[in-house]
Amino acid sequence: MDALPTTATAAEPHTAAFKDGIVSRLQDLVLEAGDAQDFYRELAVFSASLLAPPGVDIFCNVTVVRRKRPITVAWSTPRATAMDELQYAFGDGPCLAAMRSGATVYVQDVSTEPRWPDYTHAVAAHGVSSILSVPLQLEEDSSAALNIYSSAANGFSIEDIARAGMFGEQSAKTLKLELRLAHLREAKEDLEAAMKSRTAIDVAVGVIMAQNRCSQEDAMTILRKASNSRNIKLREIAAGIIASVSPTPRLRTHFDE
Repeated sequence: MDALPTTATAAEPHTAAFKDGIVSRLQDLVLEAGDAQDFYRELAVFSASLLAPPGVDIFCNVTVVRRKRPITVAWSTPRATAMDELQYAFGDGPCLAAMRSGATVYVQDVSTEPRWPDYTHAVAAHGVSSILSVPLQLEEDSSAALNIYSSAANGFSIEDIARAGMFGEQSAKTLKLELRLAHLREAKEDLEAAMKSRTAIDVAVGVIMAQNRCSQEDAMTILRKASNSRNIKLREIAAGIIASVSPTPRLRTHFDE
């Protein structure tokens, strides 16, 4: 089957309640997630639950391209990870095709799918019968996809595909927000670490000045020489000096709460 035989409007799943429910839950995921990894994991679990009919095994994962390489960053069950690893090993498949084309890819029945025969044969051995891959449109240099696997052939209806498309659209917006928040968190952590390192060095310089009755410049030279001769980072040398004069050193910065 090629990309999609139908559009998301065919089954009219676009009710305000459906969309509002998705948006509300995705917002909750962002607020509840401790970090980006938590968000990815909950997104995969939510995706699987959204399309799981009674008696059918549905599992999902999230693939993100990093440094031009696809990586599975979260999954609803470990089984989903194995399916993606197979795809990466073969070098192509519905997930990678969806990210390249920006269009949802639906494999209705892996036993009759003419594309990616090696991959579809391999996943069939793991009990997968149909696959739905939904691209997530992120920034220009990033791409991602939701990959949903079903144990049933023709496991996704037109309405399921439309729901998945809407979910992917809303997920992409939320994922962009989460990625930006993650970058801000990382920047804060990096700045905090730099400030603490700088504080430790400044305190150590003060200790050296007091012990050697030398200038700040000379104290800094002593510190650098010790770092170079021992092949130890400057901040670690500084921490050792502080520890030698304080039994319980506790450096505070303005970032400390």
